[in-house]
Amino acid sequence: MFMRSERLFLRPGWPEDWEELHNRVADEAVVRNLAKAPWPYTADDARWFASQPQDQRLPHFLITVPTPAEPARIVGCVALGRHEDDVVLGYWIAREHWGQGYATEAARAVLQLAKVLGHQRIVANHFVDNPASGRVLRKLGFCPTGRVEQRLSAARGEPVQALEYVRILGEPCDCDDDPSMRRAA
Repeated sequence: MFMRSERLFLRPGWPEDWEELHNRVADEAVVRNLAKAPWPYTADDARWFASQPQDQRLPHFLITVPTPAEPARIVGCVALGRHEDDVVLGYWIAREHWGQGYATEAARAVLQLAKVLGHQRIVANHFVDNPASGRVLRKLGFCPTGRVEQRLSAARGEPVQALEYVRILGEPCDCDDDPSMRRAA
């Protein structure tokens, strides 16, 4: 499965992506904000991730930026997954690409796909010491549930407090007083 957004091309990972993937994600500042990625993030971890098959109901994509002069570069990853009974949204962006709106743009495209796939409720979490991810989720129309739970961070080797958000697809989110944060799916 492939997707195109305004600036990005989302595609599945292939085994030959492992080295570029490793170069982008093997950064402690990135990995410490992910639940399942270990630290240090090794070449074997990247090989394993790049070789994972797609689940048609819960796809994962490498986020790439196409350029006319060279092959598209990997800037991150976005995915739907499962945590307990919930469908969850997850993403990461390589540090050198932070602040460019790639997480929001890629996740918005995946949420549109999630709706087409028949998902109605999507959950997302971020560790309390990663408020930038919370800002991304609010831009996407996610509402904080008020739940704070301990989520294992493989990179940190311990549970870390995480804030939970939810998005009901197809419904506007009016959970904020700030109208700029309200967005329909």
